[in-house]
Amino acid sequence: MKKYSSITYIVSLAFAGLIFTGCATGPGAATAAPPNSGHLLINRVANFGSDLSLVLSVDGKDVGSFTEGRNYDGYLPAGQHVITARVDPFQAGKRPGRKTITVRAGQTYSYTAAWSGGNLILVKNQGQSVPVY
Repeated sequence: MKKYSSITYIVSLAFAGLIFTGCATGPGAATAAPPNSGHLLINRVANFGSDLSLVLSVDGKDVGSFTEGRNYDGYLPAGQHVITARVDPFQAGKRPGRKTITVRAGQTYSYTAAWSGGNLILVKNQGQSVPVY
């Protein structure tokens, strides 16, 4: 009987260790910035709309769709990029927001996707373009 409980205890500890290891390396774990890149943050404005998604693309390629309470947090290689924000589902007459940025390595760029006259715009958050070490 004692042999069985020791084996169960050891197996339980092994599984617990695997679970904690998976948590430490999962999506929430801190990662180092890629070399020669800048950090891009794009937030949804609070009144964006609960039934709407913010769809972001960089240089014509979609990088994500963000529902209420979710934001973009990623890295771009140094150089010029076109950031486009659009709404999903599509709404006729509402133009997407576009911003051309020149990314410098080690810099952070922060914007908020907001509504202006029924169109999406990307508003630069003040004080956010700082070196990241």
